Amino acid sequence: MTALPRGGRPAEALLTVEATIDDRWRLFLAEYGVTTGGKEESDLAEMVLADTSAFEWRVVDAALDRLRCASCGDGLGAGPTGCGQCDQANGFRFAAIETDRPATPPGTEHGLRVATAVARTRHRYGARARCGFELGLPGLLAGELPSTAQAQAYRAAINKLTEEECERLTSFEEVAEVSSRRVR
Repeated sequence: MTALPRGGRPAEALLTVEATIDDRWRLFLAEYGVTTGGKEESDLAEMVLADTSAFEWRVVDAALDRLRCASCGDGLGAGPTGCGQCDQANGFRFAAIETDRPATPPGTEHGLRVATAVARTRHRYGARARCGFELGLPGLLAGELPSTAQAQAYRAAINKLTEEECERLTSFEEVAEVSSRRVR
């Protein structure tokens, strides 16, 4: 599981989403009659990554978790930016199927998917992107999708923060409070 340095509700939400990724992978293995930890599991993960558009995003993320990058040695798609294999795998993850959960606004699952990817591979993104997506995790997990105006207001407030503040704050309320004291 990924430990989110900022803590708070975003860290709790990420742990919850990661548990759903692990749960979905266990179901996926059972569907194929594969047990964990062996060559069959690695082969199945490679099959998923051969066409990420054919699988649900949690299955794709779980498959990436189970493979190592031959170039950098990190988890596939989680290596440093500039690692060609990881950059490609990270990009392919976004082709996965995103089905909105019942009783959630259209696009909520996409938001959750992107926010999860950013939080799980945070070193691949800037401080302001991490801040916005990680702080958005709890609401997206709860089935809430910010309006365009809300998202733009969040971004404008985040843009007033220092990088240290972007890493430390744990809610949009804190962002609004700190950014309201600045003129930029």
